[in-house]
Amino acid sequence: MTEKTAPSGYDFALDRALKALHDEGRYRTFIDIERRRGQFPHAVWTRADGSEQDITVWCGNDYLGMGQHPVVLSAMHDALRATGAGSGGTRNISGTTVYHKQLEAELSDLHGKEAALVFTSAYIANDATLSTLPRLFPGLIIYSDALNHASMIEGVRRNGGQKRIFRHNDVSHLRELLAADDPAAPKLIAFESIYSMDGDFGPIAEICDLADEFGALTYIDEVHAVGMYGRRGAGVCERDGLMHRIDIINGTLAKAYGVMGGYIAASAKMCDAVRSYAPGFIFTTSLPPAIAAGAAASVAHLKTDQALRDLHQERAAVLKLRLRGLGLPIIDHGSHIVPVHVGDPIKCKMISDRLLSDHGVYCQPINFPTVPRGTERLRFTPSPVHTPPMMDALVRAMDDLWSHCALNRAQAAG
Repeated sequence: MTEKTAPSGYDFALDRALKALHDEGRYRTFIDIERRRGQFPHAVWTRADGSEQDITVWCGNDYLGMGQHPVVLSAMHDALRATGAGSGGTRNISGTTVYHKQLEAELSDLHGKEAALVFTSAYIANDATLSTLPRLFPGLIIYSDALNHASMIEGVRRNGGQKRIFRHNDVSHLRELLAADDPAAPKLIAFESIYSMDGDFGPIAEICDLADEFGALTYIDEVHAVGMYGRRGAGVCERDGLMHRIDIINGTLAKAYGVMGGYIAASAKMCDAVRSYAPGFIFTTSLPPAIAAGAAASVAHLKTDQALRDLHQERAAVLKLRLRGLGLPIIDHGSHIVPVHVGDPIKCKMISDRLLSDHGVYCQPINFPTVPRGTERLRFTPSPVHTPPMMDALVRAMDDLWSHCALNRAQAAG
């Protein structure tokens, strides 16, 4: 049997699309790495020629190293031995297990909500929930921060309802938009607690005040905060004493919790309605039981491990201080995220490539459309398991390459 080939015109269109990415310096290259159990953030990179090189991962979202934690691994092994690999289907057919229920109980307790609903990813949780809400609240108007994550944008776009985009973190602009609409219309404000590319915080209290004033629901994405902020790791809303003012909290199990999956936490009625109406939940095979078990163990553990959170913040603060000491243009809004502004996709890719090949430091470039053109950057994510010698090596590498690439530090900072 010969493989079907597309007509030449289609191939030409594909070549043109890929060439455009190469020409702009933003073609994404995936490297082959293998994490080694118990050695994170060390990994092994397999080069194109088949040779291997030891590297240190500086761009992972396993913020606390929980993907290697014995508590998590033990729970996953136990569940795998007890149940096997797959869940067996969607949650509505045969894919709801005791492990999924345990995980949802841990999450609802974490956020002080009546219920939680687990999805296969936080992207799906955002998309499925935000695209379903207008079916539950006819005439709903969603007010969305301009820098919300792509999953939130997609959910708002697909829901078929009305939307308003307010300037990033601009509470005055949000007020103008709310005041201009019908007071009787149902409303929802969607925003984030930490915006991952700049590491800045959303004005949660001020937005909650506007929601109270205009009778709006609140929807917050805590993906880059859960596990890392608050007394039990419930996020920035917990840290600031605001969880009770948020109607729907979105979070992930794939970053600080080190496993996979996403969720919403809300009232029992809200979770039940989303569960019953959201196609992204209804028609998706559920997480494997071992994944759910590992995530539940991670959530439970981080409710009490404040020392790990403190060390994480300390590592991030030290890295910012040291990179700033080199004169590098750090974007610092006080969170754990450490972006270095480059401002050019080709130079950003060049530094990333040289960090890997010359210094064994893995940090992917962040280019358009993840960030606007002209704001390309390297985004470092220090963790508690990044040791001082690892940080020394990174700082030396950045000092060497920043000078080598002849970047004007003052211009890049501006």
